[in-house]
Amino acid sequence: MGSVGIVTPQTFHFAEPLTLECNRTLPSFDLIVETYGTLNSDHSNAILICHALSGSHHAAGFYSSDDKKAGWWDNMIGPNKAIDTNQFFVVCVNNIGSCFGSTGPTTINPDSINTDSVNTDSTKKGHTPLPYGPDFPLITIKDWVKTQAMLSDRLDIKVWHAIVGGSMGGMQALQWAVDYPNRLKRCVVIACTPKLSAQNIAFNEVARQSILSDPDFKDGRYLQAGTYPRRGLILARMVGHITYLTDDAMKAKFGRDLKSGKFMYGYDVEFQVESYLRYQGERFSENFDANTYLLMTKALDYFDPTRDYPSESAELSPAKRSAQQSTQQSTLTEEKIAKSSVSSWAESSEAIGHNTDSEYDTATTSMNDDQDYSHHELTALKAAFAHTQCQYLVVSFTTDWRFAPERSQEIVNALMATGKPVSYINVDAPHGHDSFLFDIPRYMGAVRGFLTAPFITDSRQATGERS
Repeated sequence: MGSVGIVTPQTFHFAEPLTLECNRTLPSFDLIVETYGTLNSDHSNAILICHALSGSHHAAGFYSSDDKKAGWWDNMIGPNKAIDTNQFFVVCVNNIGSCFGSTGPTTINPDSINTDSVNTDSTKKGHTPLPYGPDFPLITIKDWVKTQAMLSDRLDIKVWHAIVGGSMGGMQALQWAVDYPNRLKRCVVIACTPKLSAQNIAFNEVARQSILSDPDFKDGRYLQAGTYPRRGLILARMVGHITYLTDDAMKAKFGRDLKSGKFMYGYDVEFQVESYLRYQGERFSENFDANTYLLMTKALDYFDPTRDYPSESAELSPAKRSAQQSTQQSTLTEEKIAKSSVSSWAESSEAIGHNTDSEYDTATTSMNDDQDYSHHELTALKAAFAHTQCQYLVVSFTTDWRFAPERSQEIVNALMATGKPVSYINVDAPHGHDSFLFDIPRYMGAVRGFLTAPFITDSRQATGERS
């Protein structure tokens, strides 16, 4: 299988103001985009790739003939690969708030130019235009999806053949299905979660505090101060990296091996795993912006596709809680009925079998607080997904403890309960959360099969069935 070859990013400028969820407005913004393959005549073969926290628009190919580092999803995207560029026009956009070219904290803040106190002719008055830094507004997944929809209009893509994303990218794909139900036919959600758990938010907070407490952070104005919170960013990345791997994977790769073969009785690097984490942190700190890291982790924390679809919260009164328990049996029965509407593609039918009747039957026999809370979560997700119109592929990985398979199954259960066509596969892989970046044949085959299978409505029309 080949490569998309040499690629060149494009910049799309949007002159219109962008109002964000936090009620602040960007007067204009840029998006950096890469595309692979050819858009067909009716613009029906386009696939949008949404990147994860540290990703960018560079998903496939190389920047020059001597470039040794391919795009971050090069094993997935290309000629005859799972996302086949012989067949599809693939678009990957760098989100706003990023440090890879789209408007973000390192971009010049127009307020630093267009104010009464600062002359626009900086060369004459000695003023230097300043980057946004900490003044860049907080961004949400919905904001990113909104800008991606604006890009879709610019590209004249009315309906995406598919929107695909892993981890934070999967959140964007889900949000697309909720916010723009008429604009995508397929939604591929990989190594994702319907919302972050308290533990995940805690990990993000530890990472943020490591940056915020770095003396070189300078309240986020480190670029102006000529410093950089390198130490804090290294620690943040080390914390994150630990959660992306598994104990078994680290044991297999490093064990308790020592660099020098003996204890040195000091605090310098002694174990190989320490060396690895420091290397990963150092490399990350050289290529990533600290303010962007803060923004991105907050966007993860805020993600909740049910926010605009309120249902009764978990904080119910005892009377309401009791009443809801009495109706839970009938709801679960409805879910079992809804299961029969689930479509199955060849690769996913096996995994759908994980949600067996016996598991559902067990659930009805033992009510407790956790189940009650889960019921509310399911109800909220059902409300959010009720009006979506696409087909779904949900992929999880057995060793992913950051966004565990059970979280993906929450998404699947909610989709099944609303009668949405969903395929689910739980892939056996040793790489933890990072598995979605690896070339795993069963995983790649499932994505390829899902993207090339007939759309249900299309197949029904082809066979004369009523939709």
